[in-house]
Amino acid sequence: MKSSNLLSLANVAKEAAKNAGKNLFKEFQKPQEVLLSKGRDIKLAVDEVAEKIIIDYLKEGSKLPILSEEAGITDDLGSEFWVVDPLDGTSNFFRSIPICSSSISLIKDGSPCIGVIYDFLNDNLYWGANGMGAHCNEMPIQVSNVSSKSEGTLMTGIPAKDNYSNSEFEKMIDYFQSWKKVRMIGSATMANVFVASGKADLYQENDIFLWDIAAGAVLVEEAGGKISISEPTKEFRVNAIFSNGLLW
Repeated sequence: MKSSNLLSLANVAKEAAKNAGKNLFKEFQKPQEVLLSKGRDIKLAVDEVAEKIIIDYLKEGSKLPILSEEAGITDDLGSEFWVVDPLDGTSNFFRSIPICSSSISLIKDGSPCIGVIYDFLNDNLYWGANGMGAHCNEMPIQVSNVSSKSEGTLMTGIPAKDNYSNSEFEKMIDYFQSWKKVRMIGSATMANVFVASGKADLYQENDIFLWDIAAGAVLVEEAGGKISISEPTKEFRVNAIFSNGLLW
């Protein structure tokens, strides 16, 4: 894809995320209409409003199909499509925990090539595109230079499995104890932003949805880091590892 076209599409995604985020900002800390609460999942009316804002912007600014967390697939995806998470960190938003974002990514030939994450509560717009670097409010960002887990911070989440064996738990705890700090913040996109901007050093999570990590993958890689994303399942779940390039 030509860089001029890539930049044009990145600008469309930035405007879409900003406009959705402005609406979410106005609704934060207000009583929320819950559309669905099942197991560990929650869906709010503001999710759907933000999603419509983003989808309308993307459809107006491009003719590409869209995969969104709430609406699913809008068209046959093909080799190039948008991936949207209108509100990542819905549970945080619902409980007035200020860690959430709107996220948009463009996938081309199986790999994310544009990533936009809008931390609307702090008015920080993160974006990156292949060969264009990673930015926060148009200022360059880069990953950390921490080279030892004993000095590093791991961002992660625990998959919502029904049961864990004792050996699985022991292995998990041993891994956590190898790090100086471990953080679980309830928003994969914001965890990715922290790695891309050098505030944390590695993000690792299994069985996460593609729309939760696609934008962050671009940011981390363009900020100088290293990424690995497994082949998506039919439900678009993946295993992801993003690092500063020194710890993995």
